[in-house]
Amino acid sequence: MGAMTNELLTPDLAAASAARRADADAPYLAAVRGDKPSRRPVWMMRQAGRSLPEYRKVREGIPMLDSCFMPDLLAEITMQPVIRHDADAAILFSDIVVPLKAAGMDVEIVAGRGPVMGEAVRTSEQIANIPDLEPDQLGPIVEGIEQILERLRTDQVLIGFAGAPFTVASYLIEGGPSKNHEVTKAMMYAEPQLWHALMEKLSPMIAHFLQAQIEAGVDAIQLFDSWAGFLTARDYREYVAPYSQKILDAVRPYGIPMTHFGVGTGELLVDLAKVGPDVVGVDWRVPMNVAAKRVQQALPDQTPKAYQGNLDPAVLFAGRDVIREHVKRIAAEAYEAIELGYSRGHIFNLGHGVMPHTDADAITAAFEEVHNS
Repeated sequence: MGAMTNELLTPDLAAASAARRADADAPYLAAVRGDKPSRRPVWMMRQAGRSLPEYRKVREGIPMLDSCFMPDLLAEITMQPVIRHDADAAILFSDIVVPLKAAGMDVEIVAGRGPVMGEAVRTSEQIANIPDLEPDQLGPIVEGIEQILERLRTDQVLIGFAGAPFTVASYLIEGGPSKNHEVTKAMMYAEPQLWHALMEKLSPMIAHFLQAQIEAGVDAIQLFDSWAGFLTARDYREYVAPYSQKILDAVRPYGIPMTHFGVGTGELLVDLAKVGPDVVGVDWRVPMNVAAKRVQQALPDQTPKAYQGNLDPAVLFAGRDVIREHVKRIAAEAYEAIELGYSRGHIFNLGHGVMPHTDADAITAAFEEVHNS
């Protein structure tokens, strides 16, 4: 890739193609295409992290964001759940604020709180001063991806990810996590020109981050809009969707699967689908068959999407019998959607991320149940 600027880049399709190593019939890729996979693919958001004792051991004394820029450690942490649980996909160990950190912004992960900015970004001058992301700043991440690809089986894929611009913007504007996103929404409503300036600044940065991951060899990407569920559909369409679509459009020429996911987005599923992902992530509040039907009936001229989800993370605390019951239910709902033509495939996942105190053996049990479903 050439120098990164505030403009979208021309994809290096040759580099990305040369880095591909997963089999075309890997379960994850087959499910996205609508083919019958050899087994139901499953991975879990936040599958790498505090639920695993081996993770706590290797990261002891190392700040979370620092570990994202240490290639050997990045590869080790990403692979830990894949090895332990026999996952069909690895998700790159990273964080929504990693591109901000890589670009040189003052941000840290504070234990028990989350990403915290050195200073909130709320003025036109501060927005203009957000630095561009340069290729060499992502070198350690690229090196980590290369190590992961050497360790994955060819029937397993590596998923890269980034935070969508609304979620990244909220951390910047609020200065850290927020329960209500009131400062963020106030800027959207009262200073729309400022809001759109920030979106125009962040969208290329996020697209560049994803493009670098793809050209390093990831097999799929996921765009997380963790906090989009705090928006009305009207506000999402006006203030967010154009920028998320711009990011996915920048990635689309690579021809790899793109997933879009947000929490509490039952009322936004159609709008999430409209921005153009191949896979729509569904949280646990909406059944898989209901979600797929809702989208396809609203967008009848679009090819059916594949769907990802959507076990309630709390079920992992309820014992194997309950896990089995819920896995079977979700698998049946996903199958019904496919049979009725509302969906083309299903990737099993949680409806959000693995909770920190989840028993690792319960996660393994859930993977086994999915593979047997």
